[in-house]
Amino acid sequence: MTPRKPFNSPRRARGMTLIELIIVIVLIGLVAAAVGSKIVSNKKRAEAKLAVTQLNSLAAQIDQYQTDVGSYPDSLDQLVSASGDVQGWLGPYAKKTDFLDPWQGAIQYKHPGDDDAPFTLTSLGADRKAGGEGVDKDISAP
Repeated sequence: MTPRKPFNSPRRARGMTLIELIIVIVLIGLVAAAVGSKIVSNKKRAEAKLAVTQLNSLAAQIDQYQTDVGSYPDSLDQLVSASGDVQGWLGPYAKKTDFLDPWQGAIQYKHPGDDDAPFTLTSLGADRKAGGEGVDKDISAP
């Protein structure tokens, strides 16, 4: 058997050119940007759904307070600790952290509520400003 000669082609030994390397980096960046924007979009939608769930849960806690006490609270703080003149209070019904939406904005409580509702809870959305569209839209319950 004859010994093999190493393959010493100049093209094979030189590696990638700078242009090829830049093209690969740009393609990786484009893929990462596409995936990243999808993740951010899904996170914002999940936070909006979480806000709806949180408002509905807080509304149920307010209804429980009303069942026990016989009237709706004047403020959300009455769900955490009883004021001196409240009879039948069996709380605490909520924690202070329950009064913040997923964007760490304060949930607004209005008693009496809008449209003949006994109360209204409102989250101002991701932008923490009244109005808005999409995830910035205000969310209300009940």
